[in-house]
Amino acid sequence: MLVLAAALVALSSATAAQPPAPSRYYLALGDSLAYGMQPDKVERGAPPAAFNTGYVDVFAAKLRGLNPRLEVVNYGCPGESTITFANGGCPWLAEGRKLHDAFRGAQLAAALAFLKAHRGEVSPITLTLAGNDIIPAFDTCSLKSFLSCVESRAPKAIASFSARFASILRRLRSAAPSARIIVAGAWNFDFEHPQLTTPLWRPLNAVIRREAVAANARFADLMPLFNPPGSAAAQKARLCAYSFICSHDDPHPTNVGYRAIAAAMFAASGFKP
Repeated sequence: MLVLAAALVALSSATAAQPPAPSRYYLALGDSLAYGMQPDKVERGAPPAAFNTGYVDVFAAKLRGLNPRLEVVNYGCPGESTITFANGGCPWLAEGRKLHDAFRGAQLAAALAFLKAHRGEVSPITLTLAGNDIIPAFDTCSLKSFLSCVESRAPKAIASFSARFASILRRLRSAAPSARIIVAGAWNFDFEHPQLTTPLWRPLNAVIRREAVAANARFADLMPLFNPPGSAAAQKARLCAYSFICSHDDPHPTNVGYRAIAAAMFAASGFKP
C-alpha cells in the first residue's frame, strides 16, 4: 500500500511539473501581420493560401512540435484597426478580397463566437493591432514639421487606442479564462532617421504591454528585433532585412522578419519545446 501511495504521489508530481502544451486550436487575430501580408504577393494577386510564411504559420509549426494535432484558425484582416476589429468593416473584405478563415461582421464577434463554441479548447491566442490606429493619426502631418506634429498628436492617439485595445483584451480574456494570450508590440519602420523616430514608438509599446498585463496576457516586444541599438546604418540594415520598407516602401515583414516575430511570440508564450 505504501509503495502504491508513493508511486501515485510521484506520478502526480511529475504530471504537475509538466509544462502546459497548446490546446486543440490556435486562434490568430488582428491585422495584416496576422494575415502574413507581403507586398510582392499582393501585387501578383496571390490567394490567401499563398500567404503562408507569416509569423502565424511559423509559430504554428513550432506549436505542432508540442501538439501535432493543433489546428489554426486565422481571422487576421489586413487593414484592421481596433475600431473595425470591434465594430466590423474589415477593409480587406471591403476590397473584395478573401481571408484565411472567413467570418461575417466584426472580427471580435467572430473570435468570441469561436471561443464559446470551443470552450477550453483554444490556446494560444495571438493578437496584433496598433498600426492602423496610430499611423493614420499622422497622415496630415507635413514633412517639414513631422516630428513635432507626431509628438503633439501621439498622446491623444495612443490614449484612444489604449481604451479600445483594453476593452478587446478584457472580452477575449473573459471568453477564454485559461488561454495563453500573446500580444505583439509595434516597431518603427522609419529607415531614414530611426534614431530620431524610434523613441516616439516607445510610449505605444508601453501601453500595449500595460494592457496586456492587465488582461493577464503576454507581451512580445518586437522593437529590439526591428530597431536594435546601434548606428543609424546598422538599424537601417536590420529594417531592410526584416521588412520590405527599403525594397517596396512597405513596412510588412520579409520571411526573415516573420520568423523573428514568431520566435518572439514563442518565447513570450511560455511554451517549452
